[in-house]
Parts: sequence; C-alpha cells; structure tokens
Amino acid sequence: MISAASRPYIDASVPVLREHGLAITSLFYKNMLGEHPELTRLFNMGNQARGAQQQSLASAVFAYAANIGTPEALGPVVKRIVHKHVSVGIRAEHYPIVGRHLLASISSTLGEAATPPLLAAWAEAYNSLANLLIAAEAGMYSTAGIEPGQTRPMRVTEVQRESDNVLSIRFVADDGQALPPFQAGQYVSVAVDLPGGRHQLRQYSLSDAFGKESMRISVKREDALATSPAGEVSNWIHANVQVGSVLQVTHPFGEFTPDTESDAPIVLLSAGVGITPMVSSLNRIALVNPGRRVIFAHAARDARHHPLQADVAAAQAIMPNLQVATFYEEVNGEAGVLAGRMEVARLPQWDVDAAEVWVCGPLTFMQAQWLALLDAGVPPARLHREVFGPELLDHLL
Repeated sequence: MISAASRPYIDASVPVLREHGLAITSLFYKNMLGEHPELTRLFNMGNQARGAQQQSLASAVFAYAANIGTPEALGPVVKRIVHKHVSVGIRAEHYPIVGRHLLASISSTLGEAATPPLLAAWAEAYNSLANLLIAAEAGMYSTAGIEPGQTRPMRVTEVQRESDNVLSIRFVADDGQALPPFQAGQYVSVAVDLPGGRHQLRQYSLSDAFGKESMRISVKREDALATSPAGEVSNWIHANVQVGSVLQVTHPFGEFTPDTESDAPIVLLSAGVGITPMVSSLNRIALVNPGRRVIFAHAARDARHHPLQADVAAAQAIMPNLQVATFYEEVNGEAGVLAGRMEVARLPQWDVDAAEVWVCGPLTFMQAQWLALLDAGVPPARLHREVFGPELLDHLL
C-alpha cells in the first residue's frame, strides 16, 4: 500500500496515464533496452515490433493506478504476471532498472505536468508493487527449486506434424533424470539462440498430460502478416528442431490450470493453437478419471488447420461421457463437423451451475465466447480464459 500523502497524486494521474500511457511505455522500452540491450533476451521482440508489449505495460499502469486502493482486484493479475516473470527469469535486480526508466519516461512525456510530488508518489507506488512481485517470485523460485533464468537441457525424442502450421515436439531430460511435475494448462519457456547472437525465450503450453515419461509442446508457426513480422522463434523451431536436438527448457509455470482431478463436469472450449492446454487437460482426465463428463469443443479454419486430432480421438475411445463438438469455417465433406464459427447454442448442453468452463484461443474468439456464455447463464465465477496482454486487464480499467 502507499501513503495517504501519495494517494491523491496517484488518483489524479489516472486520466493522464490513459491519455499518454502508450507514449510513456513506448519511450520506456526504447530507452531501457537501448541502455540495457542484455534485457532483450527477456522480452518477446516480435511483440515489441507489433506494439503489444508496450500496450500491455500501459494497461498494467492504468490498472494499477485505478485499483491502488483495492489490491484484491489485482490479485489474479499479479498472480499471472508472477508466473510469466519466473518463466523468463526476472530477477530482483531488474526492478530498479525498470523503475528508473519508467519514471524517467513519465517525466519526459508529461513535461511540466510531472511535478516532483507526482513523480515521488509514483516512485512509492512502483516500489510497493515491485516489492510485492519480488517476494512472490522469490517464493515461486524457491518452491520450484530453481534459480532465476535457469533452464534444463531436454533431448527431442519425437517430432510430429499436427497440421499445416503446428508441430508437436516431445522431449525427455537429456541427463536421464525425472521430469518436473506440472499441471495441465501450464507452459514452459524454450530458449533459442538466433542468428546474430540474439537469445530469445518463448512460452509454449504443454500439450500432453503429466504422468508420462516425456513432455510435449505443440508449436504454431507464426507467419508474417501485414501488421506483424513472422515469429522468429516459432519459425526457427519448425526449421531446425529434429529428433536428437537438445533444447533449453525452463521449469513449467502458469496458473491457467483446469481442475483435472475432480469428478465435476467440465467444459473445454478452444480455437486455433489454443487447443494445446485443452488437450493436455483432456489427456490428464483420460488418465485419472475416464468416466468424467467432459464437453470438448474446438474451432478451426478447416481440417488442415486442426491440430491434435489424434489425441481427441484416442480420448473418445476410452471416455464414455466425453462429448466432442468440432467447428470448421470451411467444411470439405468431413463427417460430424459443424459448419461455421463456434456458437454456444450449438454446443452440447450442460448444467451451468455445476461445470467450470475454460476458454483458450485468439482474443476475438475468447471475447465472443465469454459474452455468449454469460448470455447463456453461465456464472462469471465459473468462467476462465487464458490471456496475457492488454485484454487481461479489461475488467480493471
């Protein structure tokens, strides 16, 4: 919490930050990464090029300012940020660097409006948030038994083409030791060295269940679009990873974790590569409770862009209470496929007060399903979605 003296300055700065937040954070990243190029390894430079990372930070600043007096509202957001930070190896010593450049960017952008009392209030607020994150991250590193930034060599045992643009990669520990435990829905960071000596980390959801002798990720190749460059890491993985390759992989993290151990009915909705944590969840349920009632629905452009179909078919063979709904925007004679985009009204029905609903996929997909599920009477407390970015903070702004 911050002092009573600083609180009015924080409250008054909310509309100012809304107006200038993106300019502040764009300048922040430019100056910080210019002075500390070694930190580029911690940031997704593709998101930097698209402006997504700048918008994420701006949204976080807005949310923190708007909810400074209601820390409980920020709890889920802080938890998700902490998981993300430990996955890329954020250290306590990074926070003073970030704070110094963030305050300098506020001062430079606002000019005379950035008075000494305003900057002092934000310094106090930033340090309060930083201390909260540092403590939570230290606890998570300790629980996992790792040092910040620590990776482990994993040897690739299988590479499987899942769809036109998704590749599944299965690996084991290169030293032959046991794999770390994880929950369905969690992710690992994969570290790669790109041409020019650049080092980058990317997070990929684990796409198979815990309890097997290997781990698996399923990586979508991100092609160049008019508004964004091609994904450097995903394209490198598709072009270079083969059986026998050794990848540097972090401990699993992430708090988007469907309850796979319960007997209660569960609904898993996905689109695109958002199917990966859902298949991990489905495969875990098939291992521990194959009689559980599960609704599994996925939306794809067409059959060629529908990964992990074999996993779902294998689950259907042993799960008598699994109901599967598949939506293709382009249907080419496939049996049992629903034409068009996913619609809640066309899903199998369930008791909305008894089942947890988990949604993962592109932002527009999740937003549409979220609103439709609310309209269908699903209680908000039973809705969960996998997001990390500006949209994570929509309900706080």
